[in-house]
Amino acid sequence: MQLATTAALVTGGASGLGEATARHFAAQGARVTLLDRDAARGADVAAQINGHFIETDVTDEASVGAAIDQARDRMGRITACVNCAGIALGIKTLGRDGPHPLDSFQRSIDINLVGTFNVSRLAAAAMAQNDADSDGARGVIINTASIAAFDGQKGQAAYAASKGGIVGMTLPMARDLAQTGIRVMAIAPGIFMTPMLAGLPEEVQASLAADVPNPPRLGAPEEYARLAAFIVEMGYLNGEVIRLDGALRMR
Repeated sequence: MQLATTAALVTGGASGLGEATARHFAAQGARVTLLDRDAARGADVAAQINGHFIETDVTDEASVGAAIDQARDRMGRITACVNCAGIALGIKTLGRDGPHPLDSFQRSIDINLVGTFNVSRLAAAAMAQNDADSDGARGVIINTASIAAFDGQKGQAAYAASKGGIVGMTLPMARDLAQTGIRVMAIAPGIFMTPMLAGLPEEVQASLAADVPNPPRLGAPEEYARLAAFIVEMGYLNGEVIRLDGALRMR
């Protein structure tokens, strides 16, 4: 697959990793449709990259189904799906206010894991309708895990569980979709300069960056986007999770 001929769906496309991915793909000639709940910001980003925005709740089957139908009608097909929509909550299993609220844990799982699978399965159904290329390829799905899936810190039980689920489903999804010509990959980012981190004091950002062995800085969303683009074009990558973390191992 070539990025210049890709028709991509990007969830969480209004900010952070998703926005960077949408911008990079569009700059390389791809047609891009952004899915997000932030209608104002999503529409603004889409207009800047000559793309398309659809307000979408990734946890809702009807919302995602309608968005994919609209995206396919607009772009002609869907050949890549990059799932970046997600939330990060910091709550200990047992804290000063008592046990971890169950609804917060459930919300993390619903958005990060169930939402990712919901979009992936429906995007796969759309990709299955594509004509295969000379390599038998019809599409690629790239999901966003996290290094927290492997070495989550205090307060990350919900987040690590949701991202661990994404890691765990990567290989079986790739096997499920192999005969259809659809690849499934996951990226596990380390600490990246997303809007959430950008709001922290500079000294906190510096402290986080100092823990990264090499290079000793926070990851740039554009680096995630470039890796996603590489995965799209490297057709032999399948069923794998790639850490993108500067050799960081959290403790």
